[in-house]
Amino acid sequence: MTAALPRLCLASLFLVASAAAAPLPVPAPSDACALAHQPLTGSLVQIPFDSVDGRIYVQARVNGRGPYRFAVDTGASGIGRADMRLVSALGMPLHGQATTSDGVSQASVKTARIDTLELGELAHRNVELIARDYNARNAPDAAFDGILAREFFADGLLRIDYPTRTLAFTRSEQLGPSAANALTYTRAFRIPVTIDGHPFVAQLDTGANIGFVLPQAVFEQVSDQPLGEVVRSQLTNGQLESWRGTVLGPIKVGQVSLANMEVRVSPKYPEVLVGAHALQDAVVLIDPRSQVVAVCR
Repeated sequence: MTAALPRLCLASLFLVASAAAAPLPVPAPSDACALAHQPLTGSLVQIPFDSVDGRIYVQARVNGRGPYRFAVDTGASGIGRADMRLVSALGMPLHGQATTSDGVSQASVKTARIDTLELGELAHRNVELIARDYNARNAPDAAFDGILAREFFADGLLRIDYPTRTLAFTRSEQLGPSAANALTYTRAFRIPVTIDGHPFVAQLDTGANIGFVLPQAVFEQVSDQPLGEVVRSQLTNGQLESWRGTVLGPIKVGQVSLANMEVRVSPKYPEVLVGAHALQDAVVLIDPRSQVVAVCR
């Protein structure tokens, strides 16, 4: 007859077995762009996306229902936004007030609370979303039910592969700030760029259906080309009057280098902006945990 093992030994064996079964953390690559084209370990999201005028659209679930069409907008703060047609369809009570900014002006808006917001296996619960009519000026093919903003992806690595139209998210991989091609930031997502050899800090905004916006003072520093026609662009809280301009020298954003680019020039816009049209040949990696972005060929 075999003697029973003491309880302490059984517990120790269980802990050893559990530790052996637990996945080891994946070391950060020495080149941030190494994660641009290989499968991501432990992906919670690995889905195709639609693109209309450069913007990204995915299928998400709200309160267990859907799917609903959501835009992915790294220029928007918070978890996300809800269009009023989604608020009405789900009978979501308006819950409170918030203030939103589009970089030029602010507005007071209402909010709605939802139980769950899900994309693939990534879910957020008990979240407050800004609620307003986002589709009043959208063409039918650009309409959406809501927005997934940057904090929806705040606890992992987001990969937006524009050439293959796929979006992925994992908590198992991580970008390191000392890696090659890592663009570090302190304010989301303001990253270093160079324009005609001059260094600037620019906002990376996947929700902006434009290539570049330059403050007029920046444009005068990097281009001697004349300004073209006036353009009125619709922002979230109002309109922005700008002029068409051209920058001949290269604009470098990570590994991407673009020349002879049309830009929008405004004396009112406060910073350089890199929009979705400039990213269509790139793979964009964003890791808020380490405050690193990579823009890869």
